[in-house]
Amino acid sequence: MGDEISLGGENISEEKEIMSDEYYDKIAPSYNELHWNEQLHKLNVIKSYLDKNEIKIDSNIKILDVGCGTGIAQDFFEKNYNADTFGIDPSEGLLEHNNYQCMLGEAENMPFEDGEFDIVISLTALQNFENVDYGLKEIKRVGKEMFIITFLKRSEKAKDYEKKISEIFDVLERIEEEKDLIFFLK
Repeated sequence: MGDEISLGGENISEEKEIMSDEYYDKIAPSYNELHWNEQLHKLNVIKSYLDKNEIKIDSNIKILDVGCGTGIAQDFFEKNYNADTFGIDPSEGLLEHNNYQCMLGEAENMPFEDGEFDIVISLTALQNFENVDYGLKEIKRVGKEMFIITFLKRSEKAKDYEKKISEIFDVLERIEEEKDLIFFLK
């Protein structure tokens, strides 16, 4: 992993498809400062879709956030919907800054029961999976009602990701926003 990564530049993910856990451990103290507004924008797009389609989320809905990081999405779903969230992420550093229920782990091998979560989300984490096929199949396995997956649209593998998503899930809607493609799936 000898590539140099500029924290201030926009080419972080363009230069390198898979970020190391060490990279995220290193930026963990400033992750929210770097990515909060960008993640919040995506979450508001997601909220608009959920509201428009009258998808009810409350304390009875269990949401898994795959690649939860510091818990930005968990914070959003707990505060806006009173949802029961749980997160999984391979970066110990990011998890140290997560104030919600979470655990260290990878998307490709999650220790959850089949259909354990009503909704599974994964926001801008797909390009960091070691094996995208396994990760997507695990997301499908542990979820039961709805899936929301986003990834960087400028990723070199964007077309491959989109193809794999549509092979594994039924696409309800695809939204292109500033930096990401957002997929609502079942």
